[in-house]
Amino acid sequence: MSDPHSLSGRLTETGHELSQRVYFEDTDFSGRIYHARYLHFMERGRSDYLRLVGVHHHELAREAHAFAVRHMAIDFLKAGSVDDVLTVRTAPKATTGARIVLQQEVLRDGELLIAAEVTVALIGPDGRPARLPQAIRDALARAPKTGG
Repeated sequence: MSDPHSLSGRLTETGHELSQRVYFEDTDFSGRIYHARYLHFMERGRSDYLRLVGVHHHELAREAHAFAVRHMAIDFLKAGSVDDVLTVRTAPKATTGARIVLQQEVLRDGELLIAAEVTVALIGPDGRPARLPQAIRDALARAPKTGG
């Protein structure tokens, strides 16, 4: 049986890496990755990064909390294609009271396809921003940083 953590990628010196294969369903009529699918790949990278540093979505949900994307800036640099194996890199940039800013990249064989900066906010049961619990702040403080 394979290690279930390998499904979540791996922590690195600067953050996290996750491998993702591009399937036909991820592409448009030209065989290139449909632009919105990159959001799916990056979401998986963010979720698995948080999981590996000890922040679990199911634990947040028990208290009616969740992360929501607050802001995203993306540079689409090159196109990927069906059957490519992508590396999604996620690295923490900053943490504030209720927000986490992450840098994300999507690469193919070391070639940068997408560069993004994503801000996620913790929201409470009322949909309003909530302060990050100390356990999450501690987990993120222990995690590798980009230094940027």
